Amino acid sequence: MEKKNILFISSWFPNKLEPTNGNFVQRHAEAVSLIHSVEILHAINVTDQKKKYLFDDQLINGIRTLIVYYKNSPNPLINFVRRMKAYSLGFKILQKPDLVHANVLHNNMLFAVYLKRRFSIPFVVTEHWTALRKINAETTSSNIKRIAKFIGNQAEVILPVSHDLLSGLKYLGIKTPMKVIPNVVNTKLFEPKSKANERFTFIHVSNLIARKNPEKILKSALKLREKGYDLFLKIGGDGDISELEKIRDTSNFKDRIEIFGTQTLEEIAQKMKSSDCFILLSNDENQPCVIAESFASGINVISTNVGGIAEFFPENVGILLDKVDEDLLEKAMIQVMSSDFKKDHLSLVKYANETFSVDAIGRQFSEVYNEILK
Repeated sequence: MEKKNILFISSWFPNKLEPTNGNFVQRHAEAVSLIHSVEILHAINVTDQKKKYLFDDQLINGIRTLIVYYKNSPNPLINFVRRMKAYSLGFKILQKPDLVHANVLHNNMLFAVYLKRRFSIPFVVTEHWTALRKINAETTSSNIKRIAKFIGNQAEVILPVSHDLLSGLKYLGIKTPMKVIPNVVNTKLFEPKSKANERFTFIHVSNLIARKNPEKILKSALKLREKGYDLFLKIGGDGDISELEKIRDTSNFKDRIEIFGTQTLEEIAQKMKSSDCFILLSNDENQPCVIAESFASGINVISTNVGGIAEFFPENVGILLDKVDEDLLEKAMIQVMSSDFKKDHLSLVKYANETFSVDAIGRQFSEVYNEILK
């Protein structure tokens, strides 16, 4: 197969201001880089920057990654113009791509439309944005929807990470062909533990924003401890952990709750590996990487049944909850801890390898590229 030059651009991407933002895009790029020649370009504004444009050109995990930081302006229009200029300046430094792989139908991706019109470079879009789910159509601003529809209809193919999101994009009026390709998991990094835990261990990792309901998860674990259940909870992530620490420190079970801040992917993999069940109690999701990472780690999952979660949730992998509810969560936790609950770790790992591995996802993207560029 002939190697193609693929340029990844994204509305969200890890940078010095937001080290984990859009890291799922970075992982998609890494999966593709095993088959094709990949470069990454990202532009982001910085408020206290003196220079109008600063270039951060690095080799990250074998991929040339160019982030252009531009001086922020309080005027949104000037900001947008600077962002497009930042992309343009960065593009001139990189190799000319055969195809652009854009991510997230935010106005940043108008740069992909420009490249198509100016240089006849085709582009595809992977979509992750919960704002574009059909269920959120009434609350998402008409401007966001209008821009997303315009960009989406210029693309060769749209690649949403779930069928739920695909139906939302069609509802917006995007007529472009679509194919669901989920998020990727490094199944060599996320792998099962070799020995059983001393006590049943639950884990929750997220950016700890309100819609993830981390406090509810912690309170449910504490209630079960009060009822005599022998469990341990690890909970944390990128957000503010002070409220969680306050709840833990006023309880009688401080020694059974581990609260942590931002972690590397390697640290998350170790925490997953030494757990028995992952909990996700979100109001809204698309296709969360953490669930796929849990399966790769051979651990069960309790999650709210939102977004595209059910699409990648085969039988005997865990429990889906109808809504965000502490009583429902407690019952599910008790059920998962019971000796009757089916725990088939090997089938979880097999499913993760077949569905989310670097090889599986890279191959699917490559098939899409080859179809466009043939």
